[in-house]
Amino acid sequence: MVNIDVLDSFMHYQEVPGDGTPVVFLHGNPASSHLWRNVLPATGLPARLIAPDLIGMGRSGKPDIAYQFADHARYLEAWFDRMRLDEAVLVGHDWGGALAFDWAARHPDRVRGVAFFETIMRPMTWAELGDGPRSRARAMRGPHGEDLALDRTAFVESAFTGGVLNPVAEQDLLAYLAPYPTRTSRRPILEWARSLPLDGQPPEVTHRVEQYDKWLADSHEVPKLLLTFDSSPTLSIGTEMAGWCAANVTRLETRHCGPAGHHAPEDQPAAIAEAITDWAKRHRLIDAR
Repeated sequence: MVNIDVLDSFMHYQEVPGDGTPVVFLHGNPASSHLWRNVLPATGLPARLIAPDLIGMGRSGKPDIAYQFADHARYLEAWFDRMRLDEAVLVGHDWGGALAFDWAARHPDRVRGVAFFETIMRPMTWAELGDGPRSRARAMRGPHGEDLALDRTAFVESAFTGGVLNPVAEQDLLAYLAPYPTRTSRRPILEWARSLPLDGQPPEVTHRVEQYDKWLADSHEVPKLLLTFDSSPTLSIGTEMAGWCAANVTRLETRHCGPAGHHAPEDQPAAIAEAITDWAKRHRLIDAR
């Protein structure tokens, strides 16, 4: 586990050493690189496997910024540059998937492939959300959002007790909670929770998603892998959205990985690792050096 200076702060990352193509695993909200702890060692690739903590999250620095999508994208881009990562394979979950798409769309000559699951594929409407997600989204964007995400740790706790099929072990829950001991430290969690693009709001996030949707449709040279799951009431990519992906994402393969909650690496780490390994090998995405 290493820190590297990025802009006015630093970003923490963990790495499985290797001399081949870099494979970058990006987590979402309210997780950290801890999400990938069981996926990385099970990934059978002669590659450099790297999982950073997004700025303000995990063990990364917590600069005084707004923690909007553009802030995360800016620090992540600087991290890629500081790490000198080119011809990378990206793996993204939740907002990590959105950031992977965004980086790939802005750096198409530096990406070899993208695997993703449970992420933000396109701008949506309030009407498209199920009752539970709609209720949660309204609560987070309303006057009680700060109480839910800043004054308490319930958002993190519920993610890894209710957003998974099997609640994580106590030591793992403590690892997820450790980066957020204070109200101020929990600001990235609230900002992410308020950033889902619904009916054009927030407009800056809607624009970023629309831009990477164009790349997803036009990047015929880049293989893509969608991992799907079942048994979760909080799925971001259910049957309907998977169908949209099949119709709108070029060079797409879909692999079903069994039952899982939204934070699927907690429930299906081996299946996720095996699917990524098989896909990357078949498309010869990894160069051993």
